[in-house]
Amino acid sequence: MSETLLHAALKAWYGMPNDQIEVPVDGYIIDIVRDDLLIEVQTQHFGSIRSKLADLVKTHAVRLVHPIAREKWIVKLAPDGQSHLSRRKSPKRGKVLHLFDELVYVPALMSNPNFSLEVLLIQEEEIRRHEPGRRWRRRGWVTHERRLLQVLDSRLFCAPEDVHELLPKEMLQPFTTSDLAAILEVPRRLAQKMTYCLREMGTIEAVGKEGNAILYVRSC
Repeated sequence: MSETLLHAALKAWYGMPNDQIEVPVDGYIIDIVRDDLLIEVQTQHFGSIRSKLADLVKTHAVRLVHPIAREKWIVKLAPDGQSHLSRRKSPKRGKVLHLFDELVYVPALMSNPNFSLEVLLIQEEEIRRHEPGRRWRRRGWVTHERRLLQVLDSRLFCAPEDVHELLPKEMLQPFTTSDLAAILEVPRRLAQKMTYCLREMGTIEAVGKEGNAILYVRSC
């Protein structure tokens, strides 16, 4: 099985001495088995493992571990594929809120008592190499791999109520996704993903409209 450098490094960081690594369970290969807990490290694309998770949580406790880059350095490789042309710090800073970019594919899992999600805030390097004719917005520079530099912090979510705590306490009610985006200082698209997830989990509900915008209130 091919494995990215970031995935391997996170698995090594998260593992403990008595853990079992790459264990077959119910027809799937599990990254880490710790006693009765199955641990899956997923750096992106929750949608690609949606069926796997849904099957496993029927009979097992499953924890999904997901990294978000709080700090990132962009490294461009020279044509030899080894030396560096440049290394710069990206102005983008990831937040725990960015978990909704992926959680939007599996929000219902948070209501399953067998499921938990742990977000790791990390420092990473994004290694890029030049491939002419690809990624015109980056002038042919494509992401080759991601490397873990350091794990800075973590946050564990075990139930819908834990995720709901990310909703600002000072949020007026009812509120729209535009209101939420403004108070969190995030793009409205991310606020839309957040409200979708919380609505699917049953911690907020729609109560009407203000023009074309849906109005939401807390339901827990």
